[in-house]
Amino acid sequence: MEKTRILVTGGTGYIGSHTVVELQQAGYEVVIIDNLSNSNIDVLDGIEAITGMRPAFVEGDVTNIETLKSLFDTYPGIKGIINFAASKAVGESIEKPSLYYRNNLVSLLNLLDLMGPNGVEGIVFSSSCTVYGEPDRNPVTEETPIKTATSPYGNTKQISEEIITDMIRSGAPFKSVILRYFNPVGAHPSALIGELPNGVPQNLVPYLTQTAIGIRKELSVFGNDYDTPDGSCIRDFINVVDLAKAHVIAVNRMLDGKSEQPVEIFNLGTGDGVSVLQLIESFERSTGVKVPYRIAPRRPGDIVKVWADPTRANKVLGWKTEISLDDTMRSAWNWQLKLRERGIM
Repeated sequence: MEKTRILVTGGTGYIGSHTVVELQQAGYEVVIIDNLSNSNIDVLDGIEAITGMRPAFVEGDVTNIETLKSLFDTYPGIKGIINFAASKAVGESIEKPSLYYRNNLVSLLNLLDLMGPNGVEGIVFSSSCTVYGEPDRNPVTEETPIKTATSPYGNTKQISEEIITDMIRSGAPFKSVILRYFNPVGAHPSALIGELPNGVPQNLVPYLTQTAIGIRKELSVFGNDYDTPDGSCIRDFINVVDLAKAHVIAVNRMLDGKSEQPVEIFNLGTGDGVSVLQLIESFERSTGVKVPYRIAPRRPGDIVKVWADPTRANKVLGWKTEISLDDTMRSAWNWQLKLRERGIM
């Protein structure tokens, strides 16, 4: 039986690579396009070692429509797209807004323009809880009001959701599932793939593990005087493998004709609010390794507290998180140890 072909943009990145593993294990054939701006070609070796299959790979930029056209010519019959091709650092987006608008919006427009002519039936879009801004109440449901974005990055996610909705309303011949992630952390249990940002990590957990192993001097906790039980910001930390599995369910749903609406939106989180200091405690408890940290001044643009109400994803998709925070932190540490063993970090 011929396998269904899926295009994963940004597929060598952190969430992309874990999703490619889950797609291949679910029987899909995967084509990746990535410009390797925040990832490494060696990720393909990790994916192959886990699944026994090497995905097709195109090194290229999704903002270049000619590159995409030739990809669709080379790999005909792509039925679904999962779009991870986006720049994602909040701080950098404030400094370089035009880079973020160009990367994140032009790439999406190119994909949407080529879907109809190439018979692609659906697109899963990687969105974010940043669309809710600083919510008036937690946990956050899909009906929680969208607030004015606090960064160009957040704004690109809001605009992307609107672009997808407008295109489908206009009669475009495809469906979409928009997944609003909370905070993905951890690594594959094999320690063969994980989060490996180029340069100094912008995300909390890789910075934490690099500090624990001695690459960084100390971890900065930005603010301990917020209106939370221990004064540090609260987030909903979701294991990246749990998150990746939701994408496979979303693809199945679109391609099997089970979508209830042409555009469906789901929050992906655990439903638990965990503070930054609690996350550090979980890491230390689950690994036995101490993390040197200091309390630093608050960071502009940081949201005080946000966590998900994942009821809709639990009920409609039949998806829920399964991996505990302690196990997740242990997986992040095992990945860091594996990088050291390989002489990378």
